[in-house]
Amino acid sequence: MNYSSHAIWTTLQKTGALVAMILMCLSCSKKPETVLLNSGWQFTQATKKEWRDAVVPGTVHQDLLRYKLIPDPTIGTNEKEIQWVENEDWIYQTQFEVSSSQLSRGDALLTFEGLDTYADVYLNDSLILRSDNMFVGYSLSVHDYLKKGTNHLRLYFHSPITFVMPQYEANGFEYPADNDHSEKHLSVYSRKAPYHFGWDWGLRMVTSGIWRPVSLTYYDVARIADFHVNQLAVDEKIATISNEITIHSLKNTWANVTVKATRNEQEIVASRPVRLVKGENKVTLPMEIRDPERWMPNGWGTPALYDFTASVSVLTQKVASQTERIGLRTIEVITEEDSNGESFYFKVNGKPMYAKGVNYIPTDLLLPRVTDSIYHRTFEDIQASNMNMVRVWGGGVYEDNRFYNEADEHGILVWQDFMFACTPYPTDSAFLSKVSAEADYNIRRLRNHACMAMWCGNNEILEALTYWGLQNTYHYSDSIMQGFTKGYNRLFRGLLPAKVMELDSNKYYVHGSPYVANWGKPELFAIRDVHDWGVWHGRMPFEAFEERKNRFSSEFGFQSFPEMKTIATFATPADYQLESEVMKVHQKSYIGNTAIRQYMEMYYQVPEKFEDFVYVGLVMQGMGMRMGFDAQRRNRPYCMGTVYWQLNDCWPVVSWSSIDFYGNWKALQYQAQRAFASPALSFKDNAGTLQCYVLTDTLMNMEAKCRFRLISFEGQVLSEEMINIPIPANASSLFAEYPVESLIKEDQKRNCCLEAVVTDLGGKELTRRLFFFCKPKEMQLPVPTIAKELTCEDGKYTLKLKSDKLVKDLFVEIPVQGARFSDNFFDLLPGEEKEVIITSPQLSASKKEQVTLHHLRQTYK
Repeated sequence: MNYSSHAIWTTLQKTGALVAMILMCLSCSKKPETVLLNSGWQFTQATKKEWRDAVVPGTVHQDLLRYKLIPDPTIGTNEKEIQWVENEDWIYQTQFEVSSSQLSRGDALLTFEGLDTYADVYLNDSLILRSDNMFVGYSLSVHDYLKKGTNHLRLYFHSPITFVMPQYEANGFEYPADNDHSEKHLSVYSRKAPYHFGWDWGLRMVTSGIWRPVSLTYYDVARIADFHVNQLAVDEKIATISNEITIHSLKNTWANVTVKATRNEQEIVASRPVRLVKGENKVTLPMEIRDPERWMPNGWGTPALYDFTASVSVLTQKVASQTERIGLRTIEVITEEDSNGESFYFKVNGKPMYAKGVNYIPTDLLLPRVTDSIYHRTFEDIQASNMNMVRVWGGGVYEDNRFYNEADEHGILVWQDFMFACTPYPTDSAFLSKVSAEADYNIRRLRNHACMAMWCGNNEILEALTYWGLQNTYHYSDSIMQGFTKGYNRLFRGLLPAKVMELDSNKYYVHGSPYVANWGKPELFAIRDVHDWGVWHGRMPFEAFEERKNRFSSEFGFQSFPEMKTIATFATPADYQLESEVMKVHQKSYIGNTAIRQYMEMYYQVPEKFEDFVYVGLVMQGMGMRMGFDAQRRNRPYCMGTVYWQLNDCWPVVSWSSIDFYGNWKALQYQAQRAFASPALSFKDNAGTLQCYVLTDTLMNMEAKCRFRLISFEGQVLSEEMINIPIPANASSLFAEYPVESLIKEDQKRNCCLEAVVTDLGGKELTRRLFFFCKPKEMQLPVPTIAKELTCEDGKYTLKLKSDKLVKDLFVEIPVQGARFSDNFFDLLPGEEKEVIITSPQLSASKKEQVTLHHLRQTYK
């Protein structure tokens, strides 16, 4: 129901509040004014008082790097040269002007969106805040501290090491935080990004600073403190909404509260008068949207977003407003016991969705360097790779708002961990109080996003307590271990689920990931989600993916080096050896390079040249992980999710990533793109029978044709067959089976492959796949002659390729970081014409960058 200004006026007359309202309105004619306080900052080491200009948002490491007071820690072995920074205190200061007009406003709200981590905040020499949590924002009423003219803002950052040292020394035992790369494991005491202290893919850079923006908002009468668009029920006919608005009012007054929901030409309005009291007011406005356009995940349709705007008006004057972009949808997590164990899958808008995705770590050690374009590129990559889910892993940070905005717009569901990983944490009352505030802040900040699919308490902590042998390794007493378990239950089965229920009750919460499994206990794989590290940590062959069936794979991975142009950013040719000091510094896994070589010996001819070893390692990572993707997707609906480890890097490093620090896709990313396509073909050699599957996630059935050809590496077509195949919607379907011996002779297996091409009934190609009958090291690959034609335009190169013989795992390389390729790391059949489009703003038609081709045959000894 809508209320006009006349209706409110009449109500005021009846209540006898007219005079008070007129007086109030005379003083509230201005709109809120927000001033950014991100400029004019200086910083100094606390003990030196040598002031230099600073950049805010930023970190002390960024400022020191800019003045060359520390070396670039990503280069060579420089990591050890920056460790002194974490032990020092730092001071940041700025000044800003306040006018008489601003000082006359009803209130002034100072907001720090992120302080890292222990900061004493002084405004005009008055201590107004002591921050102790990197993961929360702080908003303070500072009107009474301001003065006309120049105002001074100063932040004293305590060393995150020395600040918590008394807690460490009083604790009585060492926490098993082995990813904390220091002798004393201090990271658990701070609510600060765990990965800053080191990880098995990350260097140690324990930062301090103002890492998110600072602002000062002047306003009158009232402000909106929180706006929750609570979706009570959504289907194709109607969306039932409860708009829940928290208003902070400076006085007792009448106001009109309105919510407008708009998309394209559609506008829905809910409004009512409210008697605000001084302080906090909670207002609820119900709303129904008929025939809503629902938000759909990538691959299912448009991720439609509505603009919901809440506003507070006094008479005709709008005094506060806030807009949220809302996707109307339902997301359920289904966990049902069955004859096998217990399921785990996502249902979106009432339909089961196979999760195709990846684990995400922070994309930089210095988080303020992450730009809008980096976030946008990340989600373009995820979307282009046919993914529909990303997991924000619990050892990093609750990501920036821009991350979730991009996920909303690209139709990517977010599995959100709380920031706890791989070790028990303290659970004393002071620590839990910090966590409660952290959960409150981030649930409120993120709950409106359409992408938000679930909350997860932590990464691998229950697994660590149960299976990692902590008691023997650290010689813990039974009482300490019992304390860890009680603390786990207090935090992850008590505090956090209660917070989710209070603030975001429509979302699913789980205490941790994996739910109960350990990769060494495959009998538990039938229960919910699994982190399967049998491949890699267990040194099992890639074929193990076929046998180790699980319900939902939320972590599994395999390492590779980045490509050579990235290695060249941190190493010199003299360092191009697996065991050089520089390579050791950039390999944080304790089994890393040894494991890569051992797997290479299983599947490939191991090259002698370092550059070739790097290339083959990239190819192997993609090939091996593709076997896992295919095995899991084929097992649908028993398995309903493939979320691999990991998408990205936070510095140039050897890791499990599929995209390196500079945005270069590894072979793994291209293989993920192919494996997650819909439709996609998948083959399985089941004890001498070749099983042919078509995998799809689209919501419509199709009829198609599949052409099989047996082709020699030299180009001879040895056999050909065409069959009709159904492609059922949203399913894995076995459509053909052949005894291998009927397809190929034994002496042909080393020099022939099977090509399958699926087309629709009109002849349009939908997908294709090659199947090889032996391991790459057993293939008799010929020496091909590749015809190459390159056309150059500004921002775009077009490369046309054709070969007389099979080219296995062709890698097109260009010395431009982050250049995009329409395809790469692919097989080129004899006589096949292939066009590769390379795009980058750095490409110039006049300066032709060198394009180099690499393929597997070149690496043979």
